[in-house]
Amino acid sequence: MCKVRDWLYLCSLINLNSIMRKFIIIAYLCCFLITPSCNNPDSLIVYCSLDQDLSETIISEFEEKYDVEINVQYDVERNKTVGLVSRLIAESSNPQAHVFWNNEIAHTIRLKNIGVTAPYYSPSTAGLPKKFIDPENHYAGFAARARVIMYRTDITVKYPIHLNDFLKEEFASSGIMAQPLTGTTLSNFAYLIQQNSPESTIKWFKDVEKAGITFASGNADAMRRVCKGDFEWCFTDTDDAAKAIKNGYPVAIHFLDQGNKKNSGAMLIPNSICLIQGAENNKLAHKFIDFVLSPETETKLANSLSRQIPLNSKASIPENMLKPYKDFQVLEIDWETTAATLDDAAKTFQRHFVN
Repeated sequence: MCKVRDWLYLCSLINLNSIMRKFIIIAYLCCFLITPSCNNPDSLIVYCSLDQDLSETIISEFEEKYDVEINVQYDVERNKTVGLVSRLIAESSNPQAHVFWNNEIAHTIRLKNIGVTAPYYSPSTAGLPKKFIDPENHYAGFAARARVIMYRTDITVKYPIHLNDFLKEEFASSGIMAQPLTGTTLSNFAYLIQQNSPESTIKWFKDVEKAGITFASGNADAMRRVCKGDFEWCFTDTDDAAKAIKNGYPVAIHFLDQGNKKNSGAMLIPNSICLIQGAENNKLAHKFIDFVLSPETETKLANSLSRQIPLNSKASIPENMLKPYKDFQVLEIDWETTAATLDDAAKTFQRHFVN
């Protein structure tokens, strides 16, 4: 609240007739009415591409803990991640957000590379794998999802064991996957382009289409179509599969490309969080990043409907959750190189699937 002496000074002015002093009184009252207190906490605007039903709980807990109200802008499923990334790039000359909570990591690295993010070292990164922390502290990865096959268990299903099984009609004709235009599917196949070439990756998609696979608008849509019984399997993320299992659908998951071959393993894609340039001195933004990266938050996300996979060594993993590197093999990815491929990969896929 405003200091008492300020009010006493104001009252002393009220009895004077000076036009200038009357103006000062009016200006002072306007400032008081507009501003809830003389010592405002930092405002906080967060852009968030993690599903609102998951992130909203975490954000509400932060608001309650610090007695603040956050302005949160969410992404929508059909534009997942890409919508907010495009907005951040468009606003880069006049930033509107303080923090970006992304549901994947490649686009966050891309934002760093074009100068949209700012460095901030969070003490909460202490328990995270170094491979998911930017050496210059522009971002950190946490709470991951794996790319998996989700298949029905109430019927006999021939689902893919390896990615190239998608090319075979016996598998493809009963399956569905998202177009690689946004989110984790884009990251998945941007990596494939980085490993091979745009031409060979597009040829792979043409061959998969010829084999009979169906394309959905997104991972969640693919999951729902399997739950409805329209398809026997889908290529999706563990969070979407976890929701289907929790809701009682007869489905299970398979981690692709488990074996001793080079470049084998399931793709593990973490959430990421970064400070936006211009918010370097926003203490509330720093606290929010610390809060989201904490082991407690990862534990909550692991026990949520989406079953996000904790990466922090101090987080508690649910008893029946499969652990990366222990229970399933993880694909080793150079995320910096994949991020550098992302923009061109998106344009390549847009030309093939949309234009």
